[in-house]
Amino acid sequence: MVHGFRNLVLNKVGLLAAGLAILASAHAAETAPAAGTQKVTVIRYLSNAGSINASEIAAAKGWLQADGVALESKGFSQGGPESLFAIASGSVDVAGAATAAVLNAISNGNDVIAVKPGGGLSKTVKSNFYVLAKSPITKPSDLIGKTIAVNTLGAHLDYTVREYLRIHKIPQNAVRLIVVPGPQLEQTLRSGQVDVAAVGAWQAVFAGKLEADGGVRVLFDDYQILGDIILGYDVMRKTFVEAHPAAARAFVTDSARAADWAAEHPDDARKLIAQLLAKRGENPALVGYWPGFGLRPHALFTDHDAQFWLDVFEREGKLHKGQLSVNAVQTNRYNSYASQ
Repeated sequence: MVHGFRNLVLNKVGLLAAGLAILASAHAAETAPAAGTQKVTVIRYLSNAGSINASEIAAAKGWLQADGVALESKGFSQGGPESLFAIASGSVDVAGAATAAVLNAISNGNDVIAVKPGGGLSKTVKSNFYVLAKSPITKPSDLIGKTIAVNTLGAHLDYTVREYLRIHKIPQNAVRLIVVPGPQLEQTLRSGQVDVAAVGAWQAVFAGKLEADGGVRVLFDDYQILGDIILGYDVMRKTFVEAHPAAARAFVTDSARAADWAAEHPDDARKLIAQLLAKRGENPALVGYWPGFGLRPHALFTDHDAQFWLDVFEREGKLHKGQLSVNAVQTNRYNSYASQ
């Protein structure tokens, strides 16, 4: 049932991309400039509860505005597939989603390309799979017949579970995945509604609180499985970047600058993130658990970021050999640091 629902989710991305092609080509709103000022390109996006991304920091620092770009949040996203639905329908201009979800979207006809990474994995920035301290689950085979909570199906945590099971030679249908929003993960795990709670690296504030409250332990994490790799993509429609190359370059480069600044000034970054969370009515205290973006310097892609998942998809039969290339999935073209 879980796998059937996952396929339905992924197919909807493809159907939306095909059926709403005309609408999807709609470009960002542009504000007519006053005399002596530059034209402003509005880039619409969906926020994520409990987290602030690098582009939001770039906007708060005034860098995007200085380059003629204004960010406009259109609400909150539950996960990558929902964001991909939104970009397919033309509701947003940039969508954040796990690499696996983006590959599914592109292979199903969604004409998008990854212009920057949303976050990355490192020894300190990773997704943890938690069990209660008293749980009898201590090794991979103990997961058979158990339930794992993830933020969404068909995305990073889902595919991390698949890869973990494959490595340990456990059938993928041996576990049950259910969708639980980040703010509810702790309660769901502690009440025994699920056996494992997967907390994405982008949800690190929830992981920090979960650990601070005690009584849990990490069964495994995605860095152990995937190593040095990005967590997911920020994608734009190709028609958008072709129509607004300067805005796309400003968005990507200023976001990379913000990620570098946050890595170099983590305390200042936490203060700013706390302010941004409070501004939209979220708990600013959660920022104390924020570990950073986990990105490489200048937020640049490497071929491995895409190739690892292309190989997974080809192995699973979701893609034909050579059906998609790294360059068809991601590009550093709009990151000015790439030419330095």
